Parts: sequence; structure tokens; C-alpha cells
Amino acid sequence: MSKSEDERAKRLAEALRLNLRRRKAQARGEAADDAAKADSPPRPSGESDVTD
Repeated sequence: MSKSEDERAKRLAEALRLNLRRRKAQARGEAADDAAKADSPPRPSGESDVTD
């Protein structure tokens, strides 16, 4: 393989690994939780997640 083919193969392999991690996280439900946290505005300090 040429140098550019090797680089392309490495990029594709990395993209496949990232995609696999993302799909596994989504299957576990973690991706939905992370997306919800990213969409919500940050809370002022002193407020907690715990509700009484």
C-alpha cells in the first residue's frame, strides 16, 4: 500500500471504532442521557439533582 492508502485506512479504522463506541453507548442508553445533559442549561452552583 502507498502512504496515502495507509493514512486512509487508519482514518477509516478510527471512524469505525468511534462509530462502534457511539452505537454501544446508544444501545446502553448513555448517549440519550449525555444528549439531555448537553441540551439542558447549566444550573447555578448550589443546586443539586436531588429532589425532596
